[in-house]
Parts: sequence; C-alpha cells; structure tokens
Amino acid sequence: MGESSALLGVESSVKGRKWVSRASQSDAEALLLAADISPLTAQLLAGRNVSADQVEHFLNPRLKTSLPDPSVLTDMDKGVAAIFDAIDQNRKICIFADYDVDGGTSAAQLLRWARGIGQDWGLYVPDRLLEGYGPSAEAFEKLKSEGTDLVITVDCGAAATEALNHASEIGLDVVVIDHHLMGDDIPAALAVINPNRADDTSGLGHLAAAGVSFLTVIALNREAKQRGLSPAVKPMNLLGFSALGTICDVVPLTGLNRSIVAQGLKVLSRKDVAGIEALADIAKLTPPFTTQDAGFGFGPRINAGGRIGVSFMGAEMLATENAQLAYSHAAELDRVNAERRALQAQIQTEAMEEALKLPEESPIIIVSMKDWHAGIIGIVAGRIKDRLDKPALVIGIDDSGVGKGSGRSIKGVNLGRALSKAKEAGLLLSGGGHEMAGGLTIDPDKIAAFKSFMETELSSSVAEALEHQTLKVDSILHPRSVSLETLDVLDKVAPYGAGNPTPTFVLPDMTVTFSEMLRGGHVRVSAKSRDGISIRAMAFRADETGLADLLLSGENHPLHLAGRLQRNEWNGRVSADFHISDAVRSNL
Repeated sequence: MGESSALLGVESSVKGRKWVSRASQSDAEALLLAADISPLTAQLLAGRNVSADQVEHFLNPRLKTSLPDPSVLTDMDKGVAAIFDAIDQNRKICIFADYDVDGGTSAAQLLRWARGIGQDWGLYVPDRLLEGYGPSAEAFEKLKSEGTDLVITVDCGAAATEALNHASEIGLDVVVIDHHLMGDDIPAALAVINPNRADDTSGLGHLAAAGVSFLTVIALNREAKQRGLSPAVKPMNLLGFSALGTICDVVPLTGLNRSIVAQGLKVLSRKDVAGIEALADIAKLTPPFTTQDAGFGFGPRINAGGRIGVSFMGAEMLATENAQLAYSHAAELDRVNAERRALQAQIQTEAMEEALKLPEESPIIIVSMKDWHAGIIGIVAGRIKDRLDKPALVIGIDDSGVGKGSGRSIKGVNLGRALSKAKEAGLLLSGGGHEMAGGLTIDPDKIAAFKSFMETELSSSVAEALEHQTLKVDSILHPRSVSLETLDVLDKVAPYGAGNPTPTFVLPDMTVTFSEMLRGGHVRVSAKSRDGISIRAMAFRADETGLADLLLSGENHPLHLAGRLQRNEWNGRVSADFHISDAVRSNL
C-alpha cells in the first residue's frame, strides 16, 4: 500500500492525522527475498529506506567499519596542531562548553582524555540566564584575565563571529569544535572544526557535537602517540559520552551516529564512570542502558543544571573521577530536575490557558507572560505544539523588561527562518534557529507586532503542513503479537531515535472493555480483539490530545488503536505493554 493511500481507511484520526504505511509491501517483500530476516524486520527496514546491501551493517552497526579518518573534517589537523602547540608551551587551556547534554558530554570527553596525558584543563560553562548561549566578549575577557591562553569551544562558537573576533583582538587563541549551522564567514579562530561549515566536504553534518568531539579525541590520541606520548585514556572508553550526547541532541541515528549510539550504549552500561554510576543509582536506571534511559533518564537531569541550576554541574559530574563529587552533583541535579518539573507544570498550565484564548484560526501560538522561566519555556512550547498541532512560541519577560522566547515547530514549517526574517524586520533584538526550533529576545512593546508578522509569514506553510499531517505506521499487528518475542525483533532494529523512529503499530478493531483516568492525565485501558484476545494498554497525557474522551467514552464500539510496544519490568517480571498514541473509531 503506497503512502498516498489511507491505512484502514483512516483519513482523520482523533488527532486529525491520516494513517499511512511507512513502507510499501513490495519494498518489504524485496528485502525479505534478499536477506535472511523475518517479515516484520523486513517491513521495519523497508520503512527506514534500508537497501538489501545495507541490511547487515544496519542490524549490526560497527564503529570499525563506519569510523572515518578524523582528518576528513576541515581544520581538524590545524586544531590538533594548535592544541599540542599549547601543550608543548605549557599554556593554560580551558574548555568552553554549552550548558546542555551535548555540550557536557563533549567537554567530558576532552577533559578526561587530557587528564590521561597529565593535563588539567579548565572548564567554563556560561550561565543560561545571565550570559545566554555560546561565547561572548565578556566571557573571553574573564578567561583572559584569569590567565587562559587557549579556549576550546564545544557545541558552540561556530556562529559567534563577534565574540571570536574580540578574542583575537585581546590575544586569546580559540579552537572551535561545533556542529551547528553557520554562514559563509569563518570566525577568527585557530581552527573551526565543524562538519556543517560551508567548505567542509566530510559528509558528517549529521553528527552531534559529542560525535565531532569523539573524532577530535581520536585525532588528538593519534598525534600524541606520534609525539611519543602514551595516553592513559583510550578514545573507545569515551564512546558512552558520545552516545549520550548524540541521543539527547536528537540528531539522526543514521550512518556514523547509529554506530556511535549502538556501541556507545554498551560502554555507558559498564557504569565505570563515576558520574554515570551516581546518576544511574539516583535515577534508578539499570544497565543495559537504552536510548530511552539516555533521553528520558540521564538527559533531563544533566540538562537541569543548565536550565534552572548551576550551569557547569552536569559537565563537571561527567568529567570528574571523584566519586564523592559525582554523587553530590548527581543528587543536586536530581533535586533540581524535580524542581524543574514542578515549575514546568505551573508555566505549562498558565501558557496553555493563554494559548486556548487565541483564535482557532491562528497559524502559530505565541504566548507571553512576566516571570516565565527562560530555562523552561522551550519544553512548554514543545508541549503546546504537541497538543495543538501548531508551531508554538513561549515568551517570558524578565525583571529587566526583556522578553526571552523559545519555540518549537511542526514538520514542514521552518520556524528558524521566520525568526531570522523577524530579526531583519527590526522586530527582535535577536532571533533565529533551525527548522524545528528557535529562540528570540524581544522588547515586550513589540510582541503584538511580532505576532502579526509571524502569523502572516507562516500562515500558508502551516495550512499546508496541517493538510498533510500523517501518522506513519510500520505494521498492523494482531494482539497476540504484543509480546516479548516481537520486542526481541524490534531490539534488533534499535537503537531508535531521530532518523530511526520507534516503530508504530496498529491494533485493528479493538473494543475497550475497561478504562480509567489516572493522575497526570493518563488513561489505562483493557481492550479485546474480534476473536477475544485481550491486551492492557496505556495512553499517556491523553487528556491533552483528545484520546481521553474517546477511550473513556464507554461506548461499546470498536476502535483502531495506534501505538508502540514497550518492555515493562516490574518486581522481576517482564511483559510487553502497548502505549496508545492515536486512535479512531473503526467502520465496523
């Protein structure tokens, strides 16, 4: 069945989406004939555009076969040479990291490797609220005054042209390790190692900063050996950090990223890093760790310091070998993350109330209020976007009278480009981003004009995107296939994430026999098929999506249920659960 045909005739589900098959049956059958795999595996791989000659590598990703020579990255050799020149001259080196997981894991790799050759490099992470994202002239002035000679920026710096020019003016050397999009102008630095710079031909633009940092460590290690040094830290022992940063930065898990994550999760699961062991114990995460553990267990806690806590704490926890310090930081990050969740719930409630007051025909949701925390608004914007199926921007106005906003978009609507145009139009103090997310700084007096501009700018693209909203389904399953055996098949196609989405299945013609609303807006149900096979399922945050009304209606009418299979471990028992993500009444 082609993607243009509605699966099971579903043109508009409870979430307003057309259901389509992710892959055609003919493509799946072709893979089944060409490779020794199960029908379900063939269906999954076909939906991920895996060709017959790629099956083996996709199912068994190996770093050995996918790892490039780091020198293919523009400026890699220049950057490594600059770092070793500083080492040879006993110059003071400092890592300047972004405050998120990608930045923290990038910093941890370099700091740990440097310690293995007897180097004690510094760490600087800007305060999200006071300093904003990335390097600034003020931060470089401070580092210079403290005696720093070389700054290595990680997960930032590529677009900080003014700050890096200032660093050059004051005699502060900089090497940039980044992955963010940048213009044609290369900032003043000894080296800019970024696969997304215009003149880079490596083809590695899908890497997170943690992946670029891993390649940098490999290059540093190679150079160290050529200089007669014996590094104590092997790059492969740092691969767990690269995997964690790659997952949490939501870059495509394809190509080299897939190998990094598949092999890096194994390294991470050894728990031989003090910070990972501490955080796993506090968060009650047990190995082998999964992308789910990384994205929803480790990630939010590491990020919490940058959002509403102490910005450097996550990076320092990952970099340290001091178990006591690691546990202290892990406990504080866990506490701050709980505080972040409570604060998020409050802001989300207020922001959603404002969003629901807007006209239904508004193509973009833009809400603002005084004192909404700048470290939380991005998450809230994502929740509003998920519920209302429109791009959303949430703006918090601080005590100084400046509005800081964060936004999330829907597929097909380039939010970052629209924000850049608003900045060019003089409506923003700063603004930009990429297709799916962006940020801004604004004078509150211009918010009304900014709303009008964005509505005009995005009206047609939002309308087109909403018209073509689909749910891509991997396969129709019988309830008997909600089983551990099916999960074993799914595990072979993992790790899942951006570029390799967690499989979505449909259980057709299911009758709800029991349903109840739980705290948090979740709904628990029991349902049975036409031939009497029963399953238990959960719909999370169903009150925000319209699912709750359908599942709790009590009508004895068959439903098509779309969702994901999840392994559930409780009190030593392992079972397969079905998590409902969408539904529609069947035509029976």
